[in-house]
Amino acid sequence: MEVLMKTKIVLVLISLCIHTVISYPHGKVTVACGDMMPVHGHSEPSTKDPPYIISADKSQFSPGDEIKVKLLAKSSETKLYFKGFLIEARNAGNLDEIVGSFRLISPAISQLLLCDNKDGSAVSHTSDHHKTEVEVVWIAPKDSPSSVRFLVTVVRGYKDFWVKIPGPVVSQNGVAPPPAGTTIGRSTDAKTTTASSKLSRSFTSEGCGSQKSCLRDPDGCDPQNDTSCHFLSFSNEGTSILFELSGPAEGYVSFALSLDKWMGNDDVYMCIRDTNRVDINPAYVSGRTHPVFSSENNLKDTAWRLSDGVIQCSFRRDLLPTDHPNRFPLDRPYYLFMAHGRAEDGRTHRHDRQPLISTNQKELTGNPEDLTGSRSPLLIKYHGACMLIAWMSSVSAGVIIARYFKPDWPERNILGQKVWFQLHRALMTLTVLLTLVGFVLPFMYRGGWSKRAGLHPYLGCVVMVLAVIQPVMALFRPAPDASRRYIFNWMHFGTGTIAQIVAVIAIFLGIHQQALLLPAPWSTGILGSMVIWFVLADLVLEVHRRGYLPIGK
Repeated sequence: MEVLMKTKIVLVLISLCIHTVISYPHGKVTVACGDMMPVHGHSEPSTKDPPYIISADKSQFSPGDEIKVKLLAKSSETKLYFKGFLIEARNAGNLDEIVGSFRLISPAISQLLLCDNKDGSAVSHTSDHHKTEVEVVWIAPKDSPSSVRFLVTVVRGYKDFWVKIPGPVVSQNGVAPPPAGTTIGRSTDAKTTTASSKLSRSFTSEGCGSQKSCLRDPDGCDPQNDTSCHFLSFSNEGTSILFELSGPAEGYVSFALSLDKWMGNDDVYMCIRDTNRVDINPAYVSGRTHPVFSSENNLKDTAWRLSDGVIQCSFRRDLLPTDHPNRFPLDRPYYLFMAHGRAEDGRTHRHDRQPLISTNQKELTGNPEDLTGSRSPLLIKYHGACMLIAWMSSVSAGVIIARYFKPDWPERNILGQKVWFQLHRALMTLTVLLTLVGFVLPFMYRGGWSKRAGLHPYLGCVVMVLAVIQPVMALFRPAPDASRRYIFNWMHFGTGTIAQIVAVIAIFLGIHQQALLLPAPWSTGILGSMVIWFVLADLVLEVHRRGYLPIGK
């Protein structure tokens, strides 16, 4: 839990300066500091009175003067520490204009930033260590405006942050300060949000296929009567689309629009439970990463409902997005993804189950349909089937035939080779081919290496290598009566045995992968029974071979 919370704070601190953060080899950081608003998934700063103040040691200055600026907690109590901050000086008459530069006093806890192409024009934190105060020096430029106001954003936690806390106004010598009580609002590019209403009743599947398109899991379920129903519906309303999303979840339900069946570069919409309410946010996924929430919420008529562990939300979105590069136009066909999972303090975790993915692309403005989908991709099913047949059936039969059936067909041949050898070779060749096909399929599905599959892919690579070594070794085997034949026999036996053991372990780990969606613990029990069957069969035949079990005599 402590590691998780630290991770959250780091994400908040990294995003304090919005839009873009680029680290250069020499340590310079370029930041578009715009509205001083963190972009980390929680859209609204705290509405409580900020427990921090910012002060200046002078109220008058001349160009070139230095003013010491101090950020500190109003109280010295430990609970009023902060972890991140951003200090700027702005033209009191035009708060969009950053003025002057800063000099550090404590470089261990603060760093200079480049904002609006001005070196050192802002100061931020260097780490998430607890701080109760920070001191910096502001240097007035030669072309300074008549009055300058200091602003600060402070982050204490994921939801505990304050944006643009107004500080003192300092004026040039001989200039009257601006009237007291001047208010500070967010700049014009700040994040906009819409107020959400509360749904009076549950969604229903009535009209699915005739009035609206629906994607459901299980098939045909009704969210009005079934609390286990995962439900997405959408209907064309002219210039906009109305979406309804429902599902049982501890933290969030979500859906995404995708051009393919792979996660990444998708337009995402998330309904996140926050105690007794639901936050509805658009987001974007780039690669297999956490969603990045949009800096502007362009959703309309947002509404939500919480009941019996089920999260429901609805909203409208315009067909054609305006100035939103990560929002997809809704007049085109997409694959639909549905996912749910846990959330803590507004921070979402990886989905609990494999996402439900529509079978085909659907044009959102097209005729209403009752859509079908699956949580288990076909390629991964084929992968599991290939490996199961190869290492739990064909290889077991091939080993038993080679080990125990040589004496039963001493003189019989097929195509010039002994029967047992031809059967053994055919079964082992089938094993290698199935392993090769099964090995390639996950890479085709994932588009690369899977970092979330644990030891399973590593063991799979070991099995693939050993499976290839076996036939290569057999091609160079010495004659049956050669003096060194025993070396081949032991190497062939050892490599094959190790490959079979590792493969069985990999299969046991693989059946618990989300993408296979196998029922537990039944799948483990069935697989265990197959292993026990092979071991018992091998044991009985070995006892029989040694003459301790004279079957048929």
